Amino acid sequence: MIALMETYRNFINGEWVESISSKTFENVNPANTDDCLGVVKLSTREEARRAVESAAEAFRSWRATPAPARGRIVARAARLMEDDKENLAQLLTREEGKTVSESRGELQRSINVAEFVAGESRRMTGETIPSELPSNFAYTVKQPHGVVAVVTPWNFPVAIPVWKLAPALVAGNTVVFKPATNTPATATRLVEIFAEAGVPAGVLNLVLGSGSDAGDEIVNHSAVRAISFTGSNGVGLKLYEQAARRGVRVQCEMGGKNPVVVLEDADLNLAVESTAQGAFGSTGQRCTATSRAVVVEQVADEFVSRVVERAKSLRLGDGMSAETDVGPIVDSSQFKSVLRYIDIGREDGAELVTGGEVADGAGLRKGFFIKPTVFDRVTPDMRIAREEIFGPVLSVLRVKDFDEALQVANDCEY
Repeated sequence: MIALMETYRNFINGEWVESISSKTFENVNPANTDDCLGVVKLSTREEARRAVESAAEAFRSWRATPAPARGRIVARAARLMEDDKENLAQLLTREEGKTVSESRGELQRSINVAEFVAGESRRMTGETIPSELPSNFAYTVKQPHGVVAVVTPWNFPVAIPVWKLAPALVAGNTVVFKPATNTPATATRLVEIFAEAGVPAGVLNLVLGSGSDAGDEIVNHSAVRAISFTGSNGVGLKLYEQAARRGVRVQCEMGGKNPVVVLEDADLNLAVESTAQGAFGSTGQRCTATSRAVVVEQVADEFVSRVVERAKSLRLGDGMSAETDVGPIVDSSQFKSVLRYIDIGREDGAELVTGGEVADGAGLRKGFFIKPTVFDRVTPDMRIAREEIFGPVLSVLRVKDFDEALQVANDCEY
């Protein structure tokens, strides 16, 4: 089983090859750091170049493969994911930390995306366009770009890669896939599935390593003609700049600071439950997390009281347990970052009403657990109201009416 591998390997030109790098990273279970899944060798720039060259070499034959044939391979990958859904969901939870029910949901969404994209292989149609010149016949044809760099984060390590890999492959592109450093096991299993489904050698390549070395080498290689990235704003904006200089197509999905607006006529039971799910589901580690609650003063006290009660009721623990509502933070770096933002909230004058500390109860001491946190009386200028925290932290901003609520909700860089 992939979770028992001692060292994760790259997949280049249809072969699993171990990196020669001496730089390593331990892949540990964030719910129990004594549980080490394996070791990642951080690939060299030369290994990243070799992956791109392999993809470039495979492009000519892959683009000539009929689109329905490419679609059938992706459809087989969907079936293989479905057959291995439970094992893959448990691996995802063990590696990334989200609850196993959330992992199952992510797997199902991935399967649905792959199925849909496979069907698109028979709908890659062009258009004919009336011409003003009687001797002209104008039409459009959809053509693949070539080598596509796919760079993905750790928080949805199956779904996000699938909704990038599947369309790229069906369209006739070849791919170099650079996943997040701290979710190598899930990425490895996903590539195994696509290889088993029949993706030819060189068409899909996996490179494990850091963004600053392997990732940078991939996205700046002259053979890469399109980039699909999900991650931080800083990295995404840098990628846009680099791609623009080379005239390369680029798609970036970056951060968020999402508000919920609660007015005086709101159903507070629904508002509280929806807000709690949005703020603390997936431990708040998603760009779509509800990190701001903009609440009219008339119902703010009642809303805060209820959302605090709901936050306190959430059960922290290993995501493998059916009793767990909120899992751990993904790793020590993110753990420290979230705690630092909590300190910043206090320093800036926000009122901490619940949470705000490490959860160290029974079964939690060996993991990266932070109690679901709610700050009240947050103002729009505070950093916790403006910056993405990527953790279980909710900021409540009080406003006088609907107009001010809209202004505050939109007063954000995101």
